[in-house]
Amino acid sequence: MGKSTPPIAEKRPHSIENHGIVRNDPYNWLRDDNWQQVMHDPSVLQQDIRAYLEAENDHFNAFMGDHEELKDKIYNEIRGRIKEDDSSVPFKHGPFAYFSRTLEGQQYNQICRTNRDGSDETILIDNNVEAGDGYFRSGGAAHSPDHKYIAWSCDRKGSEYFTIFVRDLETGKERADEIINTSGGATWAADSKSFFYVIQDDNHRPHKVFQHKLGDDTANDRLVYEEKNPGFFIGLHKTSSGNLILIDANDHETSEVHYIDAHNADSDPILIAKRQEGREYSVEDRGDTLYISTNADGAIDFKMVTTSINSPGVENWQDLIPHRPGILLQGYFLKDGYLVRKEQFEGLPRIIVRDLSTEQEEAISFDEEAYTLSVAGGYEFDSNEIRYYYSSPTTPSQVFDCDLKSKERTLLKTQEIPSGHNPADYVTRRLFATSHDGEQVPVTILHRADLTLDGSAPLLLYGYGSYGMSMPAGFSESNLSLVDRGMVYAIAHVRGGMEKGYAWYTNGKREHKTNTFDDFIASANMLIEKGYTSSGKIAAMGGSAGGMLMGAVVNKAPELFGGIIAQVPFVDVLNTMLDDTLPLTPPEWPEWGNPIESKEDYDRIASYSPYDNVEAKDYPSLFVMAGLTDPRVTYWEPAKWVAKLRATKTDNNPLILKTHMGAGHGGMSGRFERIKEVAMAYVFALEATK
Repeated sequence: MGKSTPPIAEKRPHSIENHGIVRNDPYNWLRDDNWQQVMHDPSVLQQDIRAYLEAENDHFNAFMGDHEELKDKIYNEIRGRIKEDDSSVPFKHGPFAYFSRTLEGQQYNQICRTNRDGSDETILIDNNVEAGDGYFRSGGAAHSPDHKYIAWSCDRKGSEYFTIFVRDLETGKERADEIINTSGGATWAADSKSFFYVIQDDNHRPHKVFQHKLGDDTANDRLVYEEKNPGFFIGLHKTSSGNLILIDANDHETSEVHYIDAHNADSDPILIAKRQEGREYSVEDRGDTLYISTNADGAIDFKMVTTSINSPGVENWQDLIPHRPGILLQGYFLKDGYLVRKEQFEGLPRIIVRDLSTEQEEAISFDEEAYTLSVAGGYEFDSNEIRYYYSSPTTPSQVFDCDLKSKERTLLKTQEIPSGHNPADYVTRRLFATSHDGEQVPVTILHRADLTLDGSAPLLLYGYGSYGMSMPAGFSESNLSLVDRGMVYAIAHVRGGMEKGYAWYTNGKREHKTNTFDDFIASANMLIEKGYTSSGKIAAMGGSAGGMLMGAVVNKAPELFGGIIAQVPFVDVLNTMLDDTLPLTPPEWPEWGNPIESKEDYDRIASYSPYDNVEAKDYPSLFVMAGLTDPRVTYWEPAKWVAKLRATKTDNNPLILKTHMGAGHGGMSGRFERIKEVAMAYVFALEATK
C-alpha cells in the first residue's frame, strides 16, 4: 500500500466528570458545537476540524493510491454482475400497475406505472433528473388512492432531513405543497385530499404528526399528534386494508399505537392500548377486528391477539396464535380472508399463510442451509395474491407470486447476473460456534467449492448484533469478488440480533452487551479451528452499531485479525450516551443503558466503549469510514477514535480514516458510487489478510 505521513490530531485538555469520576477527553474539540447547523449546511464546519478531517482524507487518498488498479477491477466486477437496465415486478393497484426501473449507466431509479394490462407506460419520478450533480437520497414515494398525485421526498445533504413534494400526475408538474424537515414518508387519506407526515426536530427526532390538505399553506397544517417523551420516536403508516392510519410511538422496547380512520381523516387519533414499559405491539385490521402482534403477558417471541376496534384496550385482547417459545413472529399482514405472517425458527425464516375461515395453515420455506425470505401483500387488500422474495448466498434473488386460494406458485423473475454465475461453483454452509457461556452462535459461510480447508484462506467476517436486527443470508453481487479470489465470506449471527428469537436480542443488549463481542470472537475462533482460515488472516467488518462491535473486538482480541473495516462506527459510546442533546441518545438508553442516571450503566458502558478502551498495544490494520452530515453516528466519533488510536497504539500497521464531507450515515449516494466504497473496503480486506 502507498506511503504517507499520517496527520496527528492536537490534544486539548477537556475534563468530564460523572458520578465522581473525572475523565480527560483530549479530542473532544473535534465535536463542533454547531453540529446541528453542520447537518443542514456542511460549509459551516469549524475550520480547524475541517482541516484535520481533510488531512485524514489526504492520507487516505495517498494510502490507497497504489491500489487503484485492483479497486477499479473489483468495481468493474461488481458492476458487471448487476443488470443495469432492470425493472421490479409491477404491483397492480386499481386501473394501474406500479414498478421501479433502473437504466444502464444511471445512478438512481425511476418510479413508473402502466395500465393494469401493462400498456401505456409513464415515468412518474425520474430520480436521475431530480438528483442533479450533488448528494441525493430518495425518501420514497406514495401515490394517492385516486392515482392523481404522488408524494415523494428527498434528502440533498445526507442529514436525513427530507423534503416532501407533491406531483400532479396529469400535468407532471410539482404542486406548491412542499414540506421540509420531515422523516420522508407521506401517508394518504382515503379521499386523496390530504396526507399525513412526520416532522423531525433540531435534534433529528421524529416527534410530530401533521395533516396537510392539498392546496393549503403548510403553515396551517393540522398538528395531529405530538410525542413529548424525548426517548420515543414516531412512525406512521397505513394498515393493509387501507382503512386505518397508524401512529406508532416507540423506543427499543415499548410501543404505543393510535389510529385515525382513513375515511374520516379530520378525526382525532384514537389510542389502542396505553404504553406500558417493556410491552410492544403492532396493529392490522379486517372489518371491525384488530389483529395485534404483541409480547404482552411474557410472550417474548410474540403472539397474535384479536379485539374489536370498538374496544381495543389490552383488557379485551384474545389470543389467536399463542406464544411459542423459540418461534419468533417477525411481521404480518392481512389479505381479505387470510393472515400472512413471517416467522424465524432455528435461525431461518418461513412464511405462514392462515385461512381465517378454516384456520388451516400452510408454510412456505426452503431447503438450503442458509437463505433469506421476505413477503409483500401489495396494494390490493381484496386480492388473493401475495409476493415473496427468496435468495441465498449462492442463489440469486427469485420473485414468486402465490395464489392463496389455488396454492399455485408462479416464478415471476430470477435475478440476472450479466457476467455469469454458476451456483454449483460455490458452497453455502450454516455452522455453529460455541460461545463463552455455551450458547451456539450461527455462522453463515460462503466459499468456492474447490476451497481446501487447511487454514491458508483469508476470511472476511461480518457482524452487527444490535437492535434486534437479523443479518440476512442472501445473495450479494459484491461478495463474489472476495470469494473468487480465494477468500471465505462469513456472517456471525451474534446476540443482539434476533436470528434465534427475541431472547437472542435481549441477551445481547444493555447488561448483556458483551455477549455480542464474545460471540463474534467465538465465531472467529471456530472458523480457525475448522480450517477455514488462520489467526491474523481474518478481516472483520461492521458498520454503525456493527462498527462498535469492531472497536470492541479489536480491543479485546487484536491478535485474531489482520484487518478491521469499521463503517460509520458507533465507538464513542460512553460520551454519546452521556449527551442527551444528540439525536439518538434518549431513545438509545433502553438499548445500552442510561449512564447519566445509573452509575452501574456508566461503569458497564465504560468497560467496553471502544474509544475509552484504546490501549498501548499492537493493533491490526484499520480502515474507518465516516460521514460529515451523519445524524446517527456523528462524524466526530470515528475521528476521535482514529486520533486516539494513532497516538496510543504501538504498531506500525496502517490506520486510515475516510470522511465523506458531503454525505451521511449511508455513505455516498448513487448505486455506482456505493460500489466504489465497497471496492475500497474489499481492497483493504485483501491487502490486510495477505
